[in-house]
Amino acid sequence: MPTEIKDLPLKDNKEAQQFELNVDGHIAFIAYEPHRDALALTHTEVPEALEGKGVGSALVQKTLSYIEAAQQKIIPLCPFVLSYIKRHPEWERIVR
Repeated sequence: MPTEIKDLPLKDNKEAQQFELNVDGHIAFIAYEPHRDALALTHTEVPEALEGKGVGSALVQKTLSYIEAAQQKIIPLCPFVLSYIKRHPEWERIVR
């Protein structure tokens, strides 16, 4: 994860039901839907200005860390999140 992104805080925007990362005034996000015992991660979006800079992967990593720290599980419905987990199978530990 790029150093300048590593230190950025992840925001859980509960009203919009998305995890957000503000990078240089641009918001990258992962939308979620709460379920009884897990969060369904449904869509990841990275603004065009941030593409190719590792923001998407950093966003997924920060989101998974946040969810694990909250002792929750995920339902990975978003193709980007699914591909991240395939590349980093250690995260399967929080998949419901």
